[in-house]
Order: sequence, then C-alpha cells, then structure tokens
Amino acid sequence: MNASTISLIFFACFAVGFPSYMMLTNEHDVDRVHRCDGECYEAWQAKTGGVVAVAAAAQAAKAAASPAELGKAAYQGCIACHGAGGEGGVGPQLAGQSAESIAGMLRQYKNGETRGAQSSLMWANAGMLSQADIDNLAAFVETL
Repeated sequence: MNASTISLIFFACFAVGFPSYMMLTNEHDVDRVHRCDGECYEAWQAKTGGVVAVAAAAQAAKAAASPAELGKAAYQGCIACHGAGGEGGVGPQLAGQSAESIAGMLRQYKNGETRGAQSSLMWANAGMLSQADIDNLAAFVETL
C-alpha cells in the first residue's frame, strides 16, 4: 500500500468515527429537527426557542466548557485508531501520556515531521487542528 491509499483508508475511518457534532435531536416522534415540520416543528420551536436559541445555547456551552471537555468532543475522530480509552489499536496507546507530550507530538505531525511508520496517517489530521484544538485534545487525552 502506498501513502495515498493509507491516507484514504485513515480518512474513511476518521469520517465514520467523527460524531455528528452539533446535530441535535428533539423529543418528538422524529429523530432530527430537520425531519419535523408543521405542528411538530412549532412545538419544538416553542420548547427550545428555535434554531437561533439552540445555536446560542450551544455556543454558550462551548464557551463554558473546560479544555478537557472540548477535547473529548474532538477525540471522537481519534477513536478509530487509538481506541475509546486511548488503549491503542491501529495507532499507538495514548492513555497515560501527559498533555505536554501529546501536544508536542500533534505539533510535530502538524509540521509534517515523521515520528514513525504511520506518520502519514497523522499529518492530514493534525494539519486540520488549531493550537486550541491541540491543547484541548491533549488535555482530554491526559484524563484517559
């Protein structure tokens, strides 16, 4: 397998493992708000304040969240390779490592540095992360 094929496989694993972040379910007879219309939507809107109120509440919750809580949401894309508890699998074990160590490795991957045989799998993923994302992920991984 060449690096391009491996990257494609990793991306597929990442996409499958990534949560439907910010997709909110309601308490009505349908799974998602976008499948609710008419009286159902009006009831949901009366209960929640509507799309703008839900978005504002989500933004407020994000602002109040700790770095580890924010990192937990971001870690969902890591589970496919590193395991839900950071126990490893396709990728190495992350549990038990310090936030400083994890952040340093993510910065190295973001910079395109080779850290091992599977570095190419991490370059694209780390490349998408901001410094805040790296800090949050590292804070969460330290809790594993």
